[in-house]
Amino acid sequence: MADDTYESVLCVKPEVHVYRIPPRATNRGYRASEWKLDEPAWSGRMKITAKAKIAYIKLEDKNTGELFAQAPVEQYPGSAVEAVTDSSRYFVIRIDDGNGRHAFIGIGFADRGDSFDFNVALQDHFKWVKQESELAKQEANQSAAPKLDLGFKEGQTIKISLGNIKKKDAAGGVKSRPGATGLLPPPPGGKGGVFPPPGSLQTSQSPPAAAPAQANTGLLLDFGAPSAPTQPSQDLWGDFTAAGSGTTQEAVKPGWVQF
Repeated sequence: MADDTYESVLCVKPEVHVYRIPPRATNRGYRASEWKLDEPAWSGRMKITAKAKIAYIKLEDKNTGELFAQAPVEQYPGSAVEAVTDSSRYFVIRIDDGNGRHAFIGIGFADRGDSFDFNVALQDHFKWVKQESELAKQEANQSAAPKLDLGFKEGQTIKISLGNIKKKDAAGGVKSRPGATGLLPPPPGGKGGVFPPPGSLQTSQSPPAAAPAQANTGLLLDFGAPSAPTQPSQDLWGDFTAAGSGTTQEAVKPGWVQF
């Protein structure tokens, strides 16, 4: 809230005219056309000041600054300031001499911009007064409300469950388990099952071993005589080294050209 001893200036207008107005006989609004607008009772400077919540309309002499009249305004719009019904440049204000006596006079501005500034200055001040009152009420309600004690009491503990985090870690460990070798899926149309060991698969798919080279050379020596059937070797694999090396060369007879 503003300091009660501080008075701020809200608006200053260098020229304003004061008129004597006839008593209002009915409840209808004031009309400036009923005043003697060409014969103002006084002319001078107008200043609007504010002290705490109250605004003051001060009519001062242009040259000396001497106070001619003053109108305290406690709310706006209100009975202290009232616009006329037939013009936006004229108002009726209630002046107070500070001793309990008051009177109503008319004021008017030669320029419409001055009357607009006069109206806005009063509106802004009382808008600020309303906001300050609402803030004061909120602060009073907060101070009156009981305060919550959210601190831990002696010996009080709090427990936090991390179950979801453990499940996520376990799931991640299964996906990224080191050393795991996955089996490829079976080919389309094939039957699933466990694949045989590599050794047995190679043995079953290997072709039968060829007959010893010595039996083949006998067929080349004697075309006329039927050759005896060769006995299959008991060992399907045989000795690859013996079959492909010196055994064949020793069995070739001198009549053949050796390549």
